[in-house]
Amino acid sequence: MAKTRLTKEFSFEAAHALEGYDGKCREIHGHSYRLFVTVAGLPCDDPNDPKYGMVMDFGDLKRLVCDEVVDRLDHAFVMRRSPRAETIAKALDGAAFRNIVLTDYQPTCENMLADFARRIAARLPRNIELHSLRMYETATSYAEWFADDNR
Repeated sequence: MAKTRLTKEFSFEAAHALEGYDGKCREIHGHSYRLFVTVAGLPCDDPNDPKYGMVMDFGDLKRLVCDEVVDRLDHAFVMRRSPRAETIAKALDGAAFRNIVLTDYQPTCENMLADFARRIAARLPRNIELHSLRMYETATSYAEWFADDNR
């Protein structure tokens, strides 16, 4: 069987602020993110296996990406961990605002993809590799991550 790539699309809504940035994105703002996850591998060649002919079950990929990315960040406010961000998060935390995510990096599209790549790759079955990620931050702007560029 030939090595094959599978891609699944995900979407989530999130707000972020880029603390220390010198443009408009230093303010709290949101995006409708579209994330494309591509994995690669050989399709199962065991005719007795229920996954026969599949590189990976799309449902399994969906569960993994939702666990590691979508469910964590959908409708979240994402900020880089700093004394100021921790003060803001503490002030917002409570009944009204609960989904505040502090990261160890500036939550740019580029840095988010590197984080997602680590999270997703760590959970993939041994015979499946993460090939690439593409994430649209707006309808006309996206960042990409490729495994080959990061070996």
